[in-house]
Formats: sequence, structure tokens, C-alpha cells
Amino acid sequence: MDLSALFSLMGKVALITGASKGIGLSIAEIFAAAGAKVVISSRKQDALDEMAGQLRARGYEVTGIACNVGNMADLEDLVKKTVDLYGTIDILVNNAASNPVFGPVHDTSLEAYDKIMEVNVKAPFHLMKLCFPYLRESSNASVINISSIGGISPEPGLGIYSVSKAALISMTKVFAKEWGDHKIRVNAICPGLIKTKFSEALWSNDKIMAHMMKALAIKRVGTSEEIGAAALYLASPASSYTTGTVLTADGGFTI
Repeated sequence: MDLSALFSLMGKVALITGASKGIGLSIAEIFAAAGAKVVISSRKQDALDEMAGQLRARGYEVTGIACNVGNMADLEDLVKKTVDLYGTIDILVNNAASNPVFGPVHDTSLEAYDKIMEVNVKAPFHLMKLCFPYLRESSNASVINISSIGGISPEPGLGIYSVSKAALISMTKVFAKEWGDHKIRVNAICPGLIKTKFSEALWSNDKIMAHMMKALAIKRVGTSEEIGAAALYLASPASSYTTGTVLTADGGFTI
């Protein structure tokens, strides 16, 4: 058996949001190493150019296209530019997320609520719809939504963020069920505590870390590369009979 072919993304085009750093960047590097042509996206073009340049220097095909996922017109432009560049989209990773508040849910303003839901739920919804015409023409189409363990069980201080990630899990299952006839697989990854800039408010808090360590079966913070490896499985032919699944990568926190 050729295991390299089983996990190969050779010739595939992958679009990844929130990919100038952290989990998104790790997914991009792993996908590119597996042979994919990768478009990374975030809000700042200069950061994307820097990261894409570093990956291209390693022999990977990576392009950065700036996009504010909270702006629906930007999403349309992102898909158009990706298709203009590579002709299609085979893999979509909805990784971009927003969490502007940390504290009691009753202190969350309507403005913060709207921003969280717009970026974490509405943007993936719209982007999946925009990519649909291209995904259904692919021989191995895969959508991967990056949710959170907060979407399974609400995390303290992350109330509406947890609500948005629960909605993303539900939306993943809806799309998986409806898009099966189009041979498009749709899955979600729920990372636990991963050491990224986005989650610094958690792993830099001694009280939260003490609580987490008591609950973890694997007593350490996870890495973005470990989420990237999970994403490779879901993007590759190795997961050809997997759709609608919610894959936790959380050190056993949700056991």
C-alpha cells in the first residue's frame, strides 16, 4: 500500500482563512508539503506576503490574498482571485475566528455578539456557498471548519464564542448531509488549548492553566502543527468515507 498517496494533496488547490499565523499557517505549511497549491488569507497583505515568501523559499506553492472575512464582498473577491489564479478550489478550511471579549456572558455587548457571529458563523456559511460550484467539480472535495471544544461544552469566559462554535459544528453537519450527493465532504476539528497568539489569554493565565491541567489526560498545551496534521487527514483521500464528523484534538479534555 502506498501511504504517501493516501495522504497526498498533489495537484489540489486549498484555500485557508486566518492563515498568516497560528493554526491556519500550520495547516497551510502541511498542506503545501503534501503537494497542494495553497492560498492563505488574513486581513493584512504584508503579513501574508511575508509568510508566503517563507513557505515558497522551502519549495512550496503558496500565495497570500488579503481578506476581511467579516466583509461579504471581500469573501467574494477572495474566491474570484483564487479561481483566477488556480482555476478551481478543492479544499476549503474555515479557520478565521474572532473573540473580542473574555468574561461573563451578560457583559457581552451586542456589537461584540454581532462581530463574533459574523466572523465565526456567517463568514464560513457564505464562503462555503461561494466555493460550492468549484468543490462539486473536484475529485476529492473537502471542507474543514475549525471549531473549538467550546462548541461542545461552553468554556468559562468565552460564552458567545462558544455559542458561535457550537453553531459552526451544527452547520458542518447540515452541509455534510446535504452535500454528500455532490461528493463534498464537510468535517469539523475542535482544538483544545493550543499555544497560539489567539489563545494567549487562556494559556498565559495561571488559574486557567491549573484547571486545564487537572482535566487533561495529556497534560500539556497542544501545538498548531498537531491541528494541521488532523486537517491533513480530513483533506486527504485517507478520510474519503468521513463526513459530518467532529474531530477533537484536545489532549483528552472532553473525555
